[in-house]
Amino acid sequence: MTASVRNLLLLGLVGLAASALGWHLEPKQFYGGWLAALTVLAGFGLGSVALVLTNVLTGGRWGAVVQPSLRAGTAAVPLLLPAAIPLALGLSILYPWAQPGAHPANAFYLNVPDFAWRGAAYLVIWLVLAVLVLAGVGLRRIAPPALFVLGVSVSFAAIDTTMSLDPGFTSSVYGMITACDMVLLALSVAVLITAGQAPDALRADLGKLLLALVILFIYLDFVQLLIVWQSDLASESPWYLVRSRGYWGALRIAIAVGHFALPFALLLSSRMQRSRRVILGVAGLLVFVEVLRAWWTVLPALGLRIGWIDVACMVGVGGIALGVGSWVAERPAIAGRAHHV
Repeated sequence: MTASVRNLLLLGLVGLAASALGWHLEPKQFYGGWLAALTVLAGFGLGSVALVLTNVLTGGRWGAVVQPSLRAGTAAVPLLLPAAIPLALGLSILYPWAQPGAHPANAFYLNVPDFAWRGAAYLVIWLVLAVLVLAGVGLRRIAPPALFVLGVSVSFAAIDTTMSLDPGFTSSVYGMITACDMVLLALSVAVLITAGQAPDALRADLGKLLLALVILFIYLDFVQLLIVWQSDLASESPWYLVRSRGYWGALRIAIAVGHFALPFALLLSSRMQRSRRVILGVAGLLVFVEVLRAWWTVLPALGLRIGWIDVACMVGVGGIALGVGSWVAERPAIAGRAHHV
């Protein structure tokens, strides 16, 4: 075990210990912070799986450059199983439709038994896909159906876990936004970890990929906002109103700048795409903003602000995911298999 892996695991354990204290002191804050951290963990793991499968189909030298990070992200997917346990324990605190006596209009879908079996199905699907990707055998044959299954399962999981925090809100593009967000997070982490050692030409390829995902994300995000704005429905507008006023409104502006405006401006230049400092800075910014966006998505629905418990959950989950994922990815049986073959 390398020193960096040990440090990540130690940081993760400290974060989990602080999270456990937060669970005891402020359960509602803990569950909100844990759900946000869980979405980031899912993004890192499932986004890595999607990138591996995409590279199998499209080819490209960029896949070899980011391979170590993608292996680590894929190896972190099984951590979603234990990480989902606190979520299951806090259903009635997180979700209005899960509270005793609740009868939402869409109760045929939003109810605890169906939520549980769907969640179990998502975890099984993702675990199987992660094992297949790490095994690296026959990926060209399974990549097309695997990407389809991954996309569908991620879309439904996003509806279940975060969109249903506001059970009256509906969006046909929400799942696509979440899927794009996951891939952007996984690629940003991969670039941050590996791009410093890449040649200029390959670093430029990674910069182009980041730019394409940034544009795709803002397009999907704007489409959702435009549809909600022009519809002006009482069931949908509150989702944006609570996230666009005061504290959360200021954070929304910061997210817009860090998630689109600044990366877009920097990555448009081919010279900037080749710059080690620029590409690492943009990747680091995108990872940070992805964390902020996870909090912005989850916490306003619970009437909460970002606190130390949320930071502890994110550090705990992130440290363990990066540490365990990196340790597993370094095993000879895993590292010896090229995912893009």
